[in-house]
Amino acid sequence: MSNSTPIWSDRKRIFCGLPWTFTTYTLTSDRLFIETGVLGKHEDEVRLYRILDISLSRSFSQRIFGLGTIHCCSADKTMGDFVKNVEKMYPDSLFVITGDHSERFDFAIEQDTMTKSTIPCIFYG
Repeated sequence: MSNSTPIWSDRKRIFCGLPWTFTTYTLTSDRLFIETGVLGKHEDEVRLYRILDISLSRSFSQRIFGLGTIHCCSADKTMGDFVKNVEKMYPDSLFVITGDHSERFDFAIEQDTMTKSTIPCIFYG
């Protein structure tokens, strides 16, 4: 784990907000750590500058108990690892990778139609 002091740390919660899981989340000033496991431990680390999008969804029962599900989309090496692994299993695969790079726009400035409608696309096979 990073040398940074944790800003927040908690366990994954299930029904009625009870922390009966073996997943711990820790947030520092520059990283998010996710640690899972009982006997064998697995730790994932995401640097905060790589987080591109965050969404929160809460069902009615989650709202009653003060819970929710947070989805974080990040730019990391996971996509590259996925492509390499699938390519080994299926050598004739064609990958079509698209992305939404809206963070490159300054919405306070008027953009031309071509800039607003471009979508990055990679064909790899």
